[in-house]
Amino acid sequence: MSARVLDGNAYAAEIRNQVSRAVAEFTVQHGPIRLCAVLVGDDPAARLYAASQRKHCLRAGVQHELRELPASTAQAGLIAEIQALNASPQITGIMLHLPLPPGLDAAAVQYHIDPYKDVEGVNPANIGLLFYGEPIIAPPTALAVMEMIRRSGVEVRGANAVVVGQSAIVGRPISMFLTTQMATVTACHVATQDLRRHTRNADILVVAVGKPRFLTADYVKPGALVIDVGINSVIQPDEHGQPLRRTVGDVDFDSVAAVAGAITPVPGGVGPLTVMMLLRNTVEAARKQLAPRI
Repeated sequence: MSARVLDGNAYAAEIRNQVSRAVAEFTVQHGPIRLCAVLVGDDPAARLYAASQRKHCLRAGVQHELRELPASTAQAGLIAEIQALNASPQITGIMLHLPLPPGLDAAAVQYHIDPYKDVEGVNPANIGLLFYGEPIIAPPTALAVMEMIRRSGVEVRGANAVVVGQSAIVGRPISMFLTTQMATVTACHVATQDLRRHTRNADILVVAVGKPRFLTADYVKPGALVIDVGINSVIQPDEHGQPLRRTVGDVDFDSVAAVAGAITPVPGGVGPLTVMMLLRNTVEAARKQLAPRI
């Protein structure tokens, strides 16, 4: 068996066109959509992501502003910056780049982001509303996984779904989404005993643990849909024995692809869709600010 590879880049291109049309329509009727990203300190990975985010925003017609604060910024000063953005009618979306410098509490700061401007769905109000299946804005990675499952054609209702990894903005929201769509969900985590026994029963297997090539073929039920959320940077020798940096997932792609029915690659799978879900959330946030708040 050779698994069908789900092309996240192709799906993302299709969604980008939809988002661009929605942005253009909103802009004509209501004015520009403006996303403000806050970057504290000078973390190289966060800065790289900020540059990539700006590029994708501009391509879709979303205005992008990067607020850069020094690493010495105090917790109270960062919260004051967030509250000023909440109050600004010109800002329709807010996100906070992570990681924050030592001494700053990311969760405490995210609590202060207006849930209607919270394009990453990280405010506890948005996470909590997932329980009822009605978030104001949901986390983009969880939305990307659900979009990938939808496009795979696999029926969620009645399926056995296993989510390996239960982080607050990835694994847990995915588990809740799958539950609301009537899958029978098993949530696995670091304390799970005999992980293989659970994963080999999964019709839908989502892996989000942050460990390169963690999940191998012997963990997978033949014919299963395998969604790899991991993005890991590893160094391995090239054909000349020289060190080469590569991006790999949490799934050992080559071995699992020989068993699964469908699989997402890394790179080119969930990642591109996550970027598009962030942009879709940015449009959705702007729309919801026009309506009465719940």
